[in-house]
Amino acid sequence: MKHRSPGRIVAVLFTAVAATIGFAPPAVAAAPYVFAGPVFGLAAGPGDVLFAADSGAGVVRLQAGEGTVIADLPGVTDIAPVRPGRMWAIAGRKLFSINHGTPHFLAGLGKFERIVNPDEGEINSNPFDVQALGSKRALIADAGGNALLVANRRGGVNWVATLPNELVPTDNIKALVGCPDGPDDICSLPDEIPAEGVATSVAIGPDGAYYVTELKGFPAPRGESRVWRIEAGTRHVHCEVDVADSPCSVVADGFTSIVDITFGSDGTAYIVELDEASWFAVEVATDAMEGGTVNACDSATWTCTEEATALTMPMAIAVNDAGPFVVVSALIPGETEVIPLP
Repeated sequence: MKHRSPGRIVAVLFTAVAATIGFAPPAVAAAPYVFAGPVFGLAAGPGDVLFAADSGAGVVRLQAGEGTVIADLPGVTDIAPVRPGRMWAIAGRKLFSINHGTPHFLAGLGKFERIVNPDEGEINSNPFDVQALGSKRALIADAGGNALLVANRRGGVNWVATLPNELVPTDNIKALVGCPDGPDDICSLPDEIPAEGVATSVAIGPDGAYYVTELKGFPAPRGESRVWRIEAGTRHVHCEVDVADSPCSVVADGFTSIVDITFGSDGTAYIVELDEASWFAVEVATDAMEGGTVNACDSATWTCTEEATALTMPMAIAVNDAGPFVVVSALIPGETEVIPLP
C-alpha cells in the first residue's frame, strides 16, 4: 500500500514544490524577506547566516532579516553547506552541487529509485532532506522510497537503509474525519493497519551516527513517529525494531509527523513535528490542526522537552551562532517566516 503513504500528503509536502515553480522570485531583497514559495529546508551558515530552500526561487542567504537569492534553483527542497561557496542541494528528484551560485547536476535520485527500489515496494521517489557527509558525500532522506541514500560528487548513488512499516491505530484519522459519520473508506478501517515509515530528514549526531526521522504514513497516527540511529558506514540494511546486532535502533519515539531533525553544537537534538494532530490535519482536516512542536532532546539520554508549541506548520530547523531558527507557516504563500526559537 505504498501508494497510500503518506496518504495525499505528497501534495502538501512534496509536489507542492512543483506548484511553486511558477512563482517569480522577488526582484529586490527586502527586510523581512518575502519567500517566493514554500520553504522546506533550512541550514546554518557562518556566524548568524542561514540558508533557506525557497522552492519558488532557489537558495536564499538570510542575515539580520534580509534575504538574497544566491542560487537560482526553483523546486529546491533542501540544502547542505559544505564549505564557503559550495553546498549540496536537492530539487526535482535530483541531486545538485552548488558552486558559488551555479547549480551542477550530479545524480537522478528518481532514476535510482526506479532502477534499485531499495525498499522493494511501489516505485516512489521524493528526496526531501540532504546532509553533508564530509566534503565528498551526501546523505539523502527519500520520503517516497522510505530510504536513506548516500551519494558522491561523481554522481554515484547507493542506499544505506530503509525504514519499516509498523502496525498503528486508526483512531486518530477516524476522529479527524468525524466517524462514524465520515467517509466509509476510513470509518470502516480496522482498529489497526500497517503504516509506512516515511524518511523525512537525516542529521549526523555527535557520535558520528546517522539519525533519521520518520513521518508515519496513512493512517496518520498520533505518537507513532520515531527517530532511528543508523551506524555510520551502514549499507543495504532493512531496519527493524529489536533485531540483535542490527546497525539500526530506535532512540526516541512518541512523536507525531516528524519533518526535521538537527543537532546543536552542544549535542542537543532539535526535532520538529509538523502538527500534533498529524499531517492529515494539515492536508485535509484543517479545522482540527493543533499546531506543531519543536522538541529539544539530550542526545546522550534522549530525554526530550518541548521548546516551542502551537507553531503553524513548522517545517525545518537550523542552529547557527545566534541560536536555533525554525521555518513556520511553511506551506502558506506570503506568510512563510524563519523565526528564532521562542
